[in-house]
Amino acid sequence: MNLLFFQAAMGAYLCAAAGYVAYIIKPQRTWIAAASLWATVAGYVLHVSYFALRWAESGRIPMTNFFEAANFLGMGIVLVYLIMEFRFKIAALGTFMLPLVLILMIPTLVLPGRIEEMNPVLKSAWLGVHTSFAVLGDASFAFAFIVSIMYLIQERQLKTKHLGAIFHRLPSLDIMDTLVYKALTFGWPLFTLGMISGSIWANSAWGTYWSWDPKETWSLITWVIYLVLLHLRTIGWRGRKMAFLSIAGFIFVLLSFFVVSRVNVGKHTF
Repeated sequence: MNLLFFQAAMGAYLCAAAGYVAYIIKPQRTWIAAASLWATVAGYVLHVSYFALRWAESGRIPMTNFFEAANFLGMGIVLVYLIMEFRFKIAALGTFMLPLVLILMIPTLVLPGRIEEMNPVLKSAWLGVHTSFAVLGDASFAFAFIVSIMYLIQERQLKTKHLGAIFHRLPSLDIMDTLVYKALTFGWPLFTLGMISGSIWANSAWGTYWSWDPKETWSLITWVIYLVLLHLRTIGWRGRKMAFLSIAGFIFVLLSFFVVSRVNVGKHTF
């Protein structure tokens, strides 16, 4: 039964993504953006309902296998998007954010969604704390990634003087540069808290704060990349450079989540 909520959420996200694309193509139809936003809100409510029902059915936070992790990541990205959209009211964000959510959640459509027995070592309150901070950090990095792509598209249109329909829907370069920075300053502390809480949990579970398994090592590399990125911002790096660095940083996030976590080595394997 709870799977119906998940399928309905994906359907709402798909409708919202299609609507946002239509909003870009048909500039005169501004109502499409509002309809797409509320379709996204409806999808998120259904998504959270599915998450809550799965939690109640399994008796644990649903974050212990790859299906559940990908599901939680998608939900986190939608939450960050909605916060930013209601705060800054830039409808064009949805044209890029919703397709990203659907792409990242493809694994949930092909992997079995059955509830599995929980590994006893994972039975800890730290599971919810660690994963929540880590996923919200990743979601913020995803937002910075999308806005960086939008920045580069807008910049190219200005340089080539080829102003397509999308040009009038995207915000100014300065606004997008600021949004990238805000997302990173929001996401990096959350990601840091995710690493700290994970280390505390690891010590209580395995007797060591850090074991240098592939996931821990890759997370540290990602953490350093974004730290360097934020430092470069303080010394004057902006615009195009920051956009490329944000995109590169998120590629590391994707590799960590979708590749390293699937390698059958270490304690973090799904």
